[in-house]
Amino acid sequence: MYFRKYIIPCGTYVEIILHRSLPLHKGVKNKKRRVLSFFDISAIKIKFNMWWIYALLSAFFAALTAIFAKVGVKNIDSDLATAIRTVIILCIAWGITFFKGALPGIQNLTKQNWIFLILSAIATGLSWLFYFRALQLGKVSQVSPVDKSSVAIAIILSVIFLGEALTWKTAIGALLIIGGTFVLIL
Repeated sequence: MYFRKYIIPCGTYVEIILHRSLPLHKGVKNKKRRVLSFFDISAIKIKFNMWWIYALLSAFFAALTAIFAKVGVKNIDSDLATAIRTVIILCIAWGITFFKGALPGIQNLTKQNWIFLILSAIATGLSWLFYFRALQLGKVSQVSPVDKSSVAIAIILSVIFLGEALTWKTAIGALLIIGGTFVLIL
């Protein structure tokens, strides 16, 4: 088997395995170089790093959330809007849990799982309440960048509380996020 790695334009890592039995494309003299034709597709195994796809989907839906929420909180109390949104999210999340058959896993939750899931829920709820209020008072183009600065804050907190390594690349990325936030809100 030949093993090759390619980076596709969106940055998703892809592994392609070509079997030796594939014929070389006509006109290729270098036997190490192979050109895939339409018929070679059946011999290709592609493996995406799914976290990248889920992260892109999360970013896309978070962007939609900002737009929909701005229109949704118009002329109503932002806390009421958050409560309505929370009930809908609750129904969707439990529906997915039942559909996947993941409900029996609740028996395996430890005390630590419960404590940190509850703390996470409280932090999420407060974030949503403040986010909706900010959307009521400000522009989406200003509120969203400030909200997304949570990425840089999460990096800092992960170093302090989780002991994660802070590389130069991560530190520069966090600083660029913070700098970009200031550029967008000024």
